[in-house]
Amino acid sequence: MNLIEKILAAHAGLKEVRPGQIVTASVDVALANELSGIAAIEEFRRVGATKVWNPEGIVVVPDHFTPAKDIRTAEICKKLREWVWEQEIPHYFEVGRGGIEHTVLPDEGLTLPGQLIIGGDSHTVTYGAVGAFACGVGSTDLAAAWITGEIWLKVPDSIRLVFEGRPGRHCFAKDLILFAVKNLSVEGARYKCVKYEGSAVKALHMTGRFTMCNMTAEMGGKCGYIEPDETTMEYLRSTPARDRKFAPLRDDPGTPFGETREFDVEGLEPQVSCPPSPDQVVPVSAVPKVRLDQVFIGSCTNGRIEDLRLAAEILRGRKVHPRTRLIVVPGSQRVYLQALKEGIIETFVVAGGAVSTPTCGACVGGHMGVIADGESCLSTTNRNFVGRMGHVNAKTFLANPAVAAASAVAGTIVHPDSVLTPSRVAVP
Repeated sequence: MNLIEKILAAHAGLKEVRPGQIVTASVDVALANELSGIAAIEEFRRVGATKVWNPEGIVVVPDHFTPAKDIRTAEICKKLREWVWEQEIPHYFEVGRGGIEHTVLPDEGLTLPGQLIIGGDSHTVTYGAVGAFACGVGSTDLAAAWITGEIWLKVPDSIRLVFEGRPGRHCFAKDLILFAVKNLSVEGARYKCVKYEGSAVKALHMTGRFTMCNMTAEMGGKCGYIEPDETTMEYLRSTPARDRKFAPLRDDPGTPFGETREFDVEGLEPQVSCPPSPDQVVPVSAVPKVRLDQVFIGSCTNGRIEDLRLAAEILRGRKVHPRTRLIVVPGSQRVYLQALKEGIIETFVVAGGAVSTPTCGACVGGHMGVIADGESCLSTTNRNFVGRMGHVNAKTFLANPAVAAASAVAGTIVHPDSVLTPSRVAVP
């Protein structure tokens, strides 16, 4: 069996499982934000439940429309926290004490190798980077798991993506996953388990691995994973996970995969996803010239400290283009504080950028960065579907943090080298 099948078998109390098999499996972590959480709470109460199966196994992070953008969202958040207090759930991350859920949970040591994790958010797949089975679920399934501690699942078929070679300058994990999404399409891994491997993946630090697994959702994948190695262990030792027991799993030798695709990424240049879909990917050198009204750096995909460092390196000593606004959102309070200590926040502010408290608001077109009719935005987020970040007539492009920072300076989408070499800057 592969790593994911081993996790599902263990949590279903079975010796083995195979793709297509239906299992009822025990849950280690059940995650909710304020949107999925409030709907799950309604289902929880509707069926007459009064107590969750295990308060320690539930994590709640309000992050989509928080800090509350209006009275309606304030009421939602109020009901959420009242339920959390009622159920005595210890892992609740209030505004100012948490951040974006998929950044917070790993850094708080709440996602471990070998766990079965579900969440009321499609990008729960992020946690496959530590060698867990992690998937998004609907609010009804989430409520059922809160009550029973179990989830009904179909064992997914598998696809193996192998990345070999050394990518080019200013090319990072975001570019590898965009390249994969281009080749597979947004439906190419529908309900499949996606394994990432190869020399280019092995070389990634954990931030890059989280980015790759995060965008498994943009291929339709049920889950994604990278086998735990010393990079994984070193990261876990830097979090509260070091005090918890866990047993990393690996694929059995010679494990069959439903499909294998190999990508030669030697010298790969930064990639850009063009609207209206994440799979409309081209090299940055092939992107049509478009004036950028906004550049957004952050989200659960690229809001970690390493991402902010990349952007700050480009922006240091430079200014955001006068016709472009730059919005930066650290992925968590922990990341925000580290960025303050390193002078990264000052770099963004001096360059002319606005820095926000951790939130998913702009990414989901909710608040704190919504784009207007006819505007164009380059974002480090994971989706650029019609209306994703605002008006249906707005356009969203996706890229890595270095490309985003350089493009904020140029006012159009450019390779970072064109900003680092001033004579090559192209301003629309």
